[in-house]
Amino acid sequence: MKLLSIVFSFKNEEKNLPELIERTAKSLSELASWKYEMIFVNDCSTDKSEEILLKLQTKYPIRIINMSRNFGVGPCVLAGFKLAKGDAIVYIDSDLQDPPEIIKELVKEHENGAEVVHTVRTKRLGESKIKMFLTLVAYKIINFFSDIPLHVNAGDFKLISRKALDKILELNEFRPYIRGLSVWVGYKQSKVHYVREPRSSGESNFSLFGSGPVNEFLTGITAYSLKPLYSSIILGFFAMLVSLILILHTIYAKLNNLTALGSASILITISFFSGMILLSQGITAIYIARIFEQVRGRKRYVIKDIKEHNLK
Repeated sequence: MKLLSIVFSFKNEEKNLPELIERTAKSLSELASWKYEMIFVNDCSTDKSEEILLKLQTKYPIRIINMSRNFGVGPCVLAGFKLAKGDAIVYIDSDLQDPPEIIKELVKEHENGAEVVHTVRTKRLGESKIKMFLTLVAYKIINFFSDIPLHVNAGDFKLISRKALDKILELNEFRPYIRGLSVWVGYKQSKVHYVREPRSSGESNFSLFGSGPVNEFLTGITAYSLKPLYSSIILGFFAMLVSLILILHTIYAKLNNLTALGSASILITISFFSGMILLSQGITAIYIARIFEQVRGRKRYVIKDIKEHNLK
């Protein structure tokens, strides 16, 4: 019998955990040829989440990984992946917006030969139109710059086979972008469509303009292509061309006693090109920062302790 590892990253989800575990266990019990483990990575919760998990650990195969401090979703997912023992691994959020009943469909696709099964959200209930629009724009921008096509509206909820996950972890990237690496790694890919539910209880730890989404966006742009750097070169040539035109215009105006560009136009031009310079420097700085993070060899996270279940 194969083992399926379900990885959950959470912070302060005491209101959702009992229902999440019950629904997940009920759904997975219908998989005749699979047994499962649930791995909960605790991102330094301050509520009773760990206490609830410890109680449920006597009934369900739950492993609890407690982080030493709040590291964020990315490091928690990575920690769960590295400690997962399964032949296939699923990551899903703990807020019940992604229905755990969908996991059965992911497993079915995997049994039909897919090494990576993505989930694509056809609807995202309870989310603002502004967030939906900005998310769509972000996907479009990432796909424009990236050398690998990302599924629009596909989040982190996915199944990855042991073979594919081992190849991803072998890369040992400091800031792995799982959404991209799961496509980059290749193998047979599949997808399952579903409707994302609104959060039933608790408060979201997701801030649209927080450091997490911004870092994910910038990583998605720069992790799989050098196009942003090439764009900087193109902007540089464009700036030189416009500057040359302005110089020629000024010389022509002087020779023919015409009015040259006024101070306002000059200030606008200087501001525009100063912005282009800062943008190009920022893009270059992101690539340099990624190199620095990788070569300094610092761990992405620290685990405080691991609490295993005693079920067989």
